[in-house]
Amino acid sequence: MSEPFNLATHFLDRHVAAGRGSRTALVVGDRSVSYDELARLADRVGNVLLDAGVRRGQRVLLALSDGDEFVATWYGAQKIGAVTAEVYPFLQPKDYAYYLGYTEAVAVIADAVTLPALREAGATGLLVTGVPEDELLPGERPFRSLVDAAPDVLEAAPTTVDDIGIWKFTTGSTGAPKACVHPLRSAKESFERYAVQVLGLREDDRVLAVPKLFFGYARDLVALFPFGVGAAGIAFPERSTADLVFELIARHRPTVLVNVPTMMSAMVAHPDAASQDLSCLRMTTSAGEALPPELHRKWDAMFGVPVVDGIGSSEAYHIYLSNRPGSARLGTLGTPVPGYTAEVVDELGNLLPDGEIGPLRVTGPTIALEYHGDAEKSARTFDGDTLTSGDLFSRSDGFFRHHGRADALLKVGGVFVAPGEIEDCLLGHPSVVDCAVVGQEVDGLVLPRAYVVTRASVTADELKDHVKARLAKHKYPREVVFMTELPRTANGKLDRRALAGRS
Repeated sequence: MSEPFNLATHFLDRHVAAGRGSRTALVVGDRSVSYDELARLADRVGNVLLDAGVRRGQRVLLALSDGDEFVATWYGAQKIGAVTAEVYPFLQPKDYAYYLGYTEAVAVIADAVTLPALREAGATGLLVTGVPEDELLPGERPFRSLVDAAPDVLEAAPTTVDDIGIWKFTTGSTGAPKACVHPLRSAKESFERYAVQVLGLREDDRVLAVPKLFFGYARDLVALFPFGVGAAGIAFPERSTADLVFELIARHRPTVLVNVPTMMSAMVAHPDAASQDLSCLRMTTSAGEALPPELHRKWDAMFGVPVVDGIGSSEAYHIYLSNRPGSARLGTLGTPVPGYTAEVVDELGNLLPDGEIGPLRVTGPTIALEYHGDAEKSARTFDGDTLTSGDLFSRSDGFFRHHGRADALLKVGGVFVAPGEIEDCLLGHPSVVDCAVVGQEVDGLVLPRAYVVTRASVTADELKDHVKARLAKHKYPREVVFMTELPRTANGKLDRRALAGRS
């Protein structure tokens, strides 16, 4: 028989029941929201969703900016046993149209930021917050007014660890985003194994995330994992910039910064970086994409805040390989998180010896059940509690190194080349702030092309010579394209498809 488990009761309500309701759960702007206040708001939301016809097992789509409404809505939906899915609040109408059709959500919650694009996408019957009621269209309902009028007491649905409760979308960097379907067990196990046993989150932590909360990596580390230990998260609705992140650190003095390599690069390159006081941080996590060793060195030299680099995926719910605080091995993604095993295999699934590169096979307690609506891809990827990743790794002394996605490798002169190796080399040049390498087909041959963002004047030939002096000659970029910024997905990952499509 499955273990009873309601996510909202476990991570939110139990603090109130134990007399810790006055503790700060969430900081939003100048407001501190207590566990008691957040729990009551979540209960009101849950009652509104029930009145709107949402039932256990049905999907609720959150198209909300970051803040206490986002967090309370997520927990309110969880408390009634609904399945939550979240989308980026700055998407185009065509993207929202895709998610509306794909999720078939019973309820969609929008705000002033997402409402225009959702309307253009054809959404109807929206629950809308942050917009005057007289500006709503027929069928749209004033979400916050309904929430404020709803009872703040709600009985939790009798869910279990095996009930489906969370959809986590793939990033869409290699195709249309797909939902990885997770039972509630995934959230519980990931908290216990990664947040507690690896990060060592504690009740006096204040966690600030660079990515927005629609991205499960950030949402869990701001509004789920800290709640498991009675700590606090920091949420903000604006787009993340280096200036804003520095400002939030100065104002709120977080102890943990949830970061991605793109922002780490921007922070290091910021003209006022040397004057920033990051002494409040006991660590910064890095995930979402591989952290180049050269960027890691620059971060250490500039800020001295320990980096806990790891890798996870929507397919595995969260982080499954990670370095440990205070004992990171530069250029690696560490070792398996407790409860997980990882193996480097060949295309037939046979184990590869140390040093050889191949797909990663991960076994653990948080592997998704399937990709919703894609049985063929699900069969290739999932086998019970085992996941075969599309990323390439090697292992040495128990530590794993990332070599990019298999579909991103370039075959140059008959030899496979990992773009990340060239990118890391370019980042070693003092003028390079950000870069990406993709394949360029010339007369039937694939040659490396580098897209670079620089802080100072430098020529293409200088950058080519920099690579030639450090890597095998066939690896240097045949063309260097200077850009003001690189295209990124909503999760902050490099959008290689966008670069590959450039002439």
